[in-house]
Amino acid sequence: MQTGRLSHDLLALDCAREVEKIAQTIRDYALRLFKKRGMVVALSGGIDSSVVGALSVKALGPSHVLGLLMPEKDSSPDTLGLSRQVAEHLGIQIVHEDISPILEAARCYQNRDDAIRRVIPDYGTGWKSKIVLPTVLNSDQYRLFSIVAEAPSGQRVQARLTIEAYLGVVAATNFKQRTRKMLEYYHADRLNYAVAGTPNRLEYDQGFFVKLGDGSADVKPIAHLYKTQVYRLAEHLGLPEQILRRRPTTDTYSLSQSQEEFYFSVPYEQMDLILCAKDHGFGCQEIGAELGLTAEQVERVFRDVEAKRMMACYLHAPPVLVERMPCRSERCSRSLPCPLE
Repeated sequence: MQTGRLSHDLLALDCAREVEKIAQTIRDYALRLFKKRGMVVALSGGIDSSVVGALSVKALGPSHVLGLLMPEKDSSPDTLGLSRQVAEHLGIQIVHEDISPILEAARCYQNRDDAIRRVIPDYGTGWKSKIVLPTVLNSDQYRLFSIVAEAPSGQRVQARLTIEAYLGVVAATNFKQRTRKMLEYYHADRLNYAVAGTPNRLEYDQGFFVKLGDGSADVKPIAHLYKTQVYRLAEHLGLPEQILRRRPTTDTYSLSQSQEEFYFSVPYEQMDLILCAKDHGFGCQEIGAELGLTAEQVERVFRDVEAKRMMACYLHAPPVLVERMPCRSERCSRSLPCPLE
């Protein structure tokens, strides 16, 4: 058990030092080890991708960073404009790829709608939707996902998802992340660039990403940083005020949806400190006192954290080999630590 007073100082960050450390890691691996000429960054108009774009520019220069803008018909109306604003601010080249036609051809929207109709039979053209999860703070009851749907008339209905309907919706919407990653690697291949990943520590630790979708990358520059720290880096890097003020969203479903509604137990400001304090050995009573929560509520979050970490094991796992085959490159062993080790 940790001793001493718990405070938000646990998340303190020397931003200048952190920027240089990350930039050096990008240069070491993207240029020296992988022998790439630059970096591809998928820009969403959110804080994480904007910071990764800025860090890539710090490491490699704006002429060696490509920003990809990949909205689709369910994206927020703000996404494209904010992404362009970040790219212009950073001085990087952009490519705009509307992925809606690819998703239509892959039956992403059709499969999603078919899954929703398992519980809302009237769901169809002109409807909007999102999936939501009850907060973990108020009850120990098993939490089940529900679908919130809005008819063209504006009337909203909510229905609990069966396991088949839930898996069908998620499987269909995962097309979006995997399609974007396919295009990232297309542009990376044609330019001989590396691909940057944008998950922060909460997302990486808790499995808030799609395997072989946004979970796939050559370098993940901010996966060790809590969301609070990413916002501090964004301010230090001088990113536009609109980016600094934007709250995290999934930007996956046609109805506006926060990350807490869909995945995390509590807002990121609380989740950051809970996760960090837990890993530093602080107890539920101390954490609750700092955040205005009861020890019982923090214990519920702890259980949710561990459950998500177990699920994340699969997402993080590389392909299973019957016999381990480590990297045999002499260049790897004599310079930088090999990512396979």
